[in-house]
This record gives sequence, structure tokens and C-alpha cells, in this order.
Amino acid sequence: MSASRPGQPLLESRIASLPRVHKGKVRDIYAVGDDKLLIVTTDRLSAFDVVMPTPIPGKGQVLTQVSAFWFDKLKAIVPSQALDIAPETVVLDTERDQVIGRAIVVKKLKALPVEAIVRGYLVGSGWKEYQTSQSVCGIALPAGLKQADRLPVPIFTPSTKAAVGAHDENIAFEQMAGLIGMELAQQVRDVSLALYKAAAEYALTRGIIIADTKFEFGLDEKGRLVWIDEALTPDSSRFWPADQYRPGSNPPSFDKQFVRDWLEASGWNKQAPGPELPAEIVAQTSEKYREAMTRLLG
Repeated sequence: MSASRPGQPLLESRIASLPRVHKGKVRDIYAVGDDKLLIVTTDRLSAFDVVMPTPIPGKGQVLTQVSAFWFDKLKAIVPSQALDIAPETVVLDTERDQVIGRAIVVKKLKALPVEAIVRGYLVGSGWKEYQTSQSVCGIALPAGLKQADRLPVPIFTPSTKAAVGAHDENIAFEQMAGLIGMELAQQVRDVSLALYKAAAEYALTRGIIIADTKFEFGLDEKGRLVWIDEALTPDSSRFWPADQYRPGSNPPSFDKQFVRDWLEASGWNKQAPGPELPAEIVAQTSEKYREAMTRLLG
């Protein structure tokens, strides 16, 4: 499904004028010369590490605009790979509809082989682990915490970067240091925690709790750390409405939870291919993404 007309959902981009170098779960990446990339954020949705066959209208635009907002707002902490180049200028006129509002031109960088995860609240896999070991990713926590409780301080829990269809694996900080070096590992940890703290404080003023989030980084030609991929989106983060937050239960979230819940109840075995999604689930999910963007960006 190609977005031949504005407003149509985009399941897969087809930019024939540029060589495609990678197709991820959500993003299609094309080479722009030797030193730049065009990243097109499609409306694909991945759940349980499987890409669904049904697109979520507007999702790509939401992720692109939210990322651009955070890249700019938090640039004093770490620079991003984003370049001030309009994506429609690097493709043919007939391909503009596939990139306007949902694409970005970036520096081509060497990506680090880890994902930087920061958790501010006890939820998801962290809550499951805590119930059995009173720890999250091996980090000991106080006794007596409830589901969705705010942690005493945010914790940094890195993971490996898995290929499409595979699962990321949590790793200890020492393992991360073994992969990229201690000095760089410490910088990634410190920058990730600083980004999370600044973003969480701002989001709270907009009625959103950022429970956790995932960052990715690369290195530029001088070996400096650069923020890449996406930035604090409903895909890479767990956003909760602050007015519905109650420790002891899992709050509703501004993301693909409608899809996850439907899939869990559908009897699907969580193996590819994923099932077609009902229209009402698609509409509810699309609305949640847009609501998150509206709250954050105003």
C-alpha cells in the first residue's frame, strides 16, 4: 500500500528515486548520497515483535512530529542526527506524498549496538520481575512497591538491539560497557537519564506521565554521541494520562495498548503473520496517538 494520495495510510513506502538501505518494523530508510539518510516513518504497527498487516492512519506523522519536537527541545543535552533539509526536496515530485509530514533527512551515523532504556515507574516486565526478585533488570529496589509505583529514582536498564522479528534482551550495565567501552557506556547512561528527567518534568505539565522510554544513539565522524532514531514517542515510551494514574493498577496508555489487548483476547499465537485488525481498534489506536501529540505539542 503506497500513499499515492495525501491522507491515505502508508503501510510501505516506495521511493524509487533513492536506494533503500533498510526496512525496520516501522521505518523505511533510504540513502541520500554518501553521508545522509531519508527516514520515512510509515503507519505500520508492531506488536509482540510482529508487524501487523493493518496500518494505523496518521501514526507516522505523529511519531515524526513528536520526535522533531523533542529533538529540538532537548538539544542542549545531546545533539540529534536531524538535518534542516525538507524531505520533499530529496525525492521526485511524484513521491512527495510519501514523505511530507512523515519523513526526516538525517546525518548518516554509526549506530551503537544497544538500546538505552530508562524506567521511572514499576510496570510491564519490570513489575513481573520485581514480584519474584524485588529487582528490575538486576537492580535491587525497596520492598513493598506496588504495580505502577513511581520508583525512588529513575533507573537505566540497557538492552541489546534485536533484528525485526526477534526480541531485545536486557543486559547489565557491565555487559553494555563490554560492548561499547566503559567511558561511552557511562555517557550513554548519564545522557539517557538527563533526557528522561527533562522530558518527564515537561510532560507532567501537559498532563502526561512518561513511565519509561527507550533511546538510541550513534557516533558522528568525531566520535561524539548523537541521538538517533525516534525521540520520546508513543512507540518508544509508555505515556499515561496523569489524571487517571493510580498506583496499584496499570494505567491506560497513549499507545498501541488497544491493539495489544485485542490481540491477547483474539487467540492469536503471537507468531507472524499478524491478523488483520478490526476498524474500531484501528480508529481507537489512531486517536490515542493523536491525543498524545496534541497534549505534548499543544
